[in-house]
Amino acid sequence: MKSFEKSVAANKRLHDLIPGGAHTYAKGEDQFPLEMAPVIDRGLGAHVWDVDGNEYVEYGSGLRAVSLGHRHPKVLEAVRRELDRGSNFVRPSIVELEAAERFLTSVPTAEMVKFAKNGSDATTAAVKLARAVTGRPLVALCSDHAFFSIDDWFIARTPMSAGIPAEYGDLTVGFPYGDLAATEELFRQYDGRIACLILEAATQHDPPAGYLEGLRDLAHRYGALLIFDEMITGFRYSEAGAQGLYGVTPDLSTFGKALGNGFAVSALAGRREYMERGGLRDNRERVFLLSTTHGAETHALAAAIAVMDVYAEEGIAARLHERGERLTAGVREVAAAAGVQDHVVVRGRPSNLVFATLDEQLQPSQPYRTLFLRQLILGGVIGPSFVVSSALTDADIDRTVEVVAQACTVYRQALDAQDVTAFLPGRPVQPVFRKYA
Repeated sequence: MKSFEKSVAANKRLHDLIPGGAHTYAKGEDQFPLEMAPVIDRGLGAHVWDVDGNEYVEYGSGLRAVSLGHRHPKVLEAVRRELDRGSNFVRPSIVELEAAERFLTSVPTAEMVKFAKNGSDATTAAVKLARAVTGRPLVALCSDHAFFSIDDWFIARTPMSAGIPAEYGDLTVGFPYGDLAATEELFRQYDGRIACLILEAATQHDPPAGYLEGLRDLAHRYGALLIFDEMITGFRYSEAGAQGLYGVTPDLSTFGKALGNGFAVSALAGRREYMERGGLRDNRERVFLLSTTHGAETHALAAAIAVMDVYAEEGIAARLHERGERLTAGVREVAAAAGVQDHVVVRGRPSNLVFATLDEQLQPSQPYRTLFLRQLILGGVIGPSFVVSSALTDADIDRTVEVVAQACTVYRQALDAQDVTAFLPGRPVQPVFRKYA
């Protein structure tokens, strides 16, 4: 039986000093079973060790950021080289030019790029630029997608809108994914007021045939810009992102997560005619697009260059897909063997897998999610999803499937008992967006 004594103590200290006990809500203790929220000490490849010395096969590393695995040698080599040369200067470093050239080679559908540190900065800059280009106030976001930014234009529409004037929420409207007719009706309802459509090109399923092309044409017909949030799809779907995979070029797009393999770097990319509004070579009113003190730290940009090189040289996008397919097949097989194939469900593109935990009525269940996570952690597997890294070996995936098989057996027992709470020693895991702690 694993001990979590040191993690429990460390979590107490984290809460004493850091609101929420973590710097990212999605990494919070409330996202894991009670007193089973490991505090990580170190990682290597697809494995992590917590402060109690427990070892885990890890999924969803860094909230999907560490797609090459921890401490990838080529990334670390690039980072160490730049650390010895200095990390931040009074003028742009040559690494900024090299990173921009490398990014635009990898994502040829974009014409210019500007780097930042996190995804929210990039998506908010894209929204601001769209408003400046169109002269319109409203942002239309895909209501079916979970997250776009920590900034007011998005958070105002969530249950955690405290501190945001209600007027901000009135400037954001929503549209459903896959429904062109509903989106056109939104344009008609807010005639001449919508600056942009922002969405992930795909999440758990490929887009319906013609949908992305239709959405682009619809946006342009009504005078709006199309923005793809590629924080997750970028590099994980293909080296050129979802836009490269599906062959639809947005006006603007945002990247992050896998771009730095754990190092802090994000990107706003897009058409030159729009991006130049934030530059020094345009005669229109200037846009304060992105200006971050640490946005071009040399070691983070060097990491991004190394990541893009590794993706191209080693076919990482294809490997992620293959790793995910192997995991999907194994999980579905053991879930069926335990009779829970309708309750433990693997969804998504193989390179970006999530799992659903459904109750007796086949409805999403936080208590059953807690039960499943608990059994995984006890078996030495950790992750809020089944999002793979290229560092996973066959042995790692086989071990994961063994642990899932054991978890499915317990899951079946709970279903048969029709009382999952009897199998839980504490509160269930919680959704991130909720009004009260």
